[in-house]
Amino acid sequence: MASKQILQAAGFTASEISAEISKGTLAVHTPVDGSELARLKSHTPDDVLGMIKDSTQAFKAWRNVPAPRRGELVRLIGEELRAEKDSLGQLVSLECGKILQEGLGEVQEMIDICDFAVGLSRQLYGLTIASERPGHAMRETWHPMGVCGIVTAFNFPVAPWCWNAALALVCGDPVIWKPSEKTPLTALATQKICQRALEKFGDAPEGLIQTVIGERDAGEVLTASRDVAIVSATGSTRMGHAVGSKMAERFGRCILELGGNNAMIVAPSADLKMALTAIVFSAVGTAGQRCTSLRRLIVHETIYDQLIPGLKKAYDGLAIGDPLEDGILVGPLIDSQAFEGMERAIAEAKSDGGLVHGGGRVLEDKFPNAHYVHPAIVEMPHQSSIVKHETFAPILYVMKYNDLDEAIAIQNDVPQGLSSCIFSTDVRETEYFLSAAGSDCGIANVNIGPSGAEIGGAFGGEKDTGGGRESGSDAWKAYMRRQTNTINYSRELPLAQGIKFEI
Repeated sequence: MASKQILQAAGFTASEISAEISKGTLAVHTPVDGSELARLKSHTPDDVLGMIKDSTQAFKAWRNVPAPRRGELVRLIGEELRAEKDSLGQLVSLECGKILQEGLGEVQEMIDICDFAVGLSRQLYGLTIASERPGHAMRETWHPMGVCGIVTAFNFPVAPWCWNAALALVCGDPVIWKPSEKTPLTALATQKICQRALEKFGDAPEGLIQTVIGERDAGEVLTASRDVAIVSATGSTRMGHAVGSKMAERFGRCILELGGNNAMIVAPSADLKMALTAIVFSAVGTAGQRCTSLRRLIVHETIYDQLIPGLKKAYDGLAIGDPLEDGILVGPLIDSQAFEGMERAIAEAKSDGGLVHGGGRVLEDKFPNAHYVHPAIVEMPHQSSIVKHETFAPILYVMKYNDLDEAIAIQNDVPQGLSSCIFSTDVRETEYFLSAAGSDCGIANVNIGPSGAEIGGAFGGEKDTGGGRESGSDAWKAYMRRQTNTINYSRELPLAQGIKFEI
């Protein structure tokens, strides 16, 4: 399907395509063939300040709407997403380059988190706490926090927004979205979908759901404003340092989900056929441009020569090409910078003694302005500095280990701490891997790869990954303020800790 048809299917009218999204200065290109999709008008810092003002007013009304009623809005958003799954999924693939099934899967994640949040809207529970004082009761309650800014990256252009927005909305917080400047069309299409849900809802305040289009300076307004209570940022560690330090200056709340350098340990007892499938999907899916992509493979020395030849054979047979075509498994890198980063990393790995299988640009004759690459396997003699660095490209570093403690030490010896996994049928090994002495990551899996998280669990990691959690479990607490209440229903005023103060 041509790009113009995909834009129209995603909700953009012919007049918008010819006028509204063709008269700005922010050029949007598809990584599929490098062609220009649109030129958008960027919001100025003053525009963003106006949005924040509108959201602040919306908060005063939305926080008083009963949470189950707030959940009704999220239910309507989920229904609109169901109706537009195919068109939005196609636009995701067109704009960020992931294969169509992954684009559709990302929209499905949006639908799933809406379902989760609707149920959550009736389960924002506090606690009852025993008081040490007679005639007193204690409890813990949760209240809406305020305006929530959401900053997202190009590789998952819509799902992380929904992980945050669905929870924030049921918790009573308006949302302002700053998508990546590389993938703003999916954000605008999502805003259109939300607008239809808002119209059906009927009485939502103006400014409840907004989208900022622009470069870095537009997002910086969100982090600088004291009227933005929360900023949830998904992206690189470098970006996280900038956002986190700015939020810390004003004691704002920050939810950071940043880079990952994820490993798989393959133990002697592993089901190698299952492990091989997981390795390939985790390492080459989204052309290695996931924060949960498999980047380091740590294989026991006794099975190394069984596993690696089969892995190389699987890489040689990968279907690389237009991500919108059936049967394709690997689409393009997002742009030339990503390709150049991959080339530099492979060169450095070679200088560290790495043996490279694959790599390099492909399909250049067919797509001269795009950046398709062959995923690379790099056998490393040790974990050098380039292995510890997250390169956002399909490079899989392979290393040997002798005992499990050594493998876990290799896995944990990187700055990032997002996702990890082990393939083993030895319950002692798997439980040790999941113990306090095992993986130091926010996500630790057994007999499944490091990517492909479900929305039911909190998503995020430690160290340079930022420590934030999005999506399921009790991640909702990050969007609310906790309040401890003490109620004296007696006719006395005893003090805590037995203190006497009489007048």
